[in-house]
Amino acid sequence: MLLGSLGLIGLAGAGSWSATGLVGAAAETRHPPQGQFVSVPGGRLHLVDTGEPFAGAPTMLLIHGASSLHADLFSVLAPRFAGKARVIAIDRPGHGWSDRLGGREMADPDRQAKAMAAALTGLGVSRTTVIAHSLAGAAATSLALDQPALVGALVLLGAVTHPWPGKAISWYYHPTSTPLVGPLFSRLLGIPAGSMVLEGSIAGVFAPQAAPSDYADTAQIRLLLRPATFEANAQDVAALWDFVNAQAGRYGELAMPVLAIAGEADTIVSTEIHSRAIIRQVSAGRLVTLPGVGHMPHHIVPDLIARESLALSGKRP
Repeated sequence: MLLGSLGLIGLAGAGSWSATGLVGAAAETRHPPQGQFVSVPGGRLHLVDTGEPFAGAPTMLLIHGASSLHADLFSVLAPRFAGKARVIAIDRPGHGWSDRLGGREMADPDRQAKAMAAALTGLGVSRTTVIAHSLAGAAATSLALDQPALVGALVLLGAVTHPWPGKAISWYYHPTSTPLVGPLFSRLLGIPAGSMVLEGSIAGVFAPQAAPSDYADTAQIRLLLRPATFEANAQDVAALWDFVNAQAGRYGELAMPVLAIAGEADTIVSTEIHSRAIIRQVSAGRLVTLPGVGHMPHHIVPDLIARESLALSGKRP
């Protein structure tokens, strides 16, 4: 009886493992690379670059958050910048079509910031307005702190910048980010479950607004359902609290204009803990709060974000 039970468990596990591979392969077929690959130390980063619409046009660097990739921001903001600015939307290391580069240690937002800076250097970009969403707030502020000449202005959208009470993260990030356990968990449980609840998860991120019906496709979210990407995402989230806890005391060093745009109904990243806090620390900061808006302001007020970002791009410290 025991052997029979073990056999059934083994067959179920093998089925999940196989199904996980099919999910990832289908996502890659559905969403092939749409941009270019730039060589950086340790591998390549994938990004989409619209190029300069005219000589001297400002450059907007879009950095996506967790459980996402470049297309989330690019799909809604790039059309608003058309003819007005160059837009570079990058897949953070280990996400979308970018290599993880240094492996698990690339969960460190500072390492991610350095890798993205290297990609910008490879493109000949010397100054940007950085627009970062959610988890990417940690890497964007690290980039601005350590390479201020590169960041002319910083726009934070529902961005993580400070430690939050209890260090709490969703339970499944813990096993997925753990060495040895992570690959097994993601393949046998995490990805199969994630593929079944994908639409519900998207709805939760957009709440209280309704998610666009085509969001999973336009934002290419199914690329998250690949083992290496699924695990990299969990590692990023698990490393976040310690990083912002160490970095938060430095925000007074930021001399460039900093704009935080956050929804007052955001239940994923607290506007009070993050956006209000960093604006109190910087010398040239401004906070825009959006009544009734949740965690995806770039999908709700893209025109506002584009307008404010273009205005900031002409300012100097």
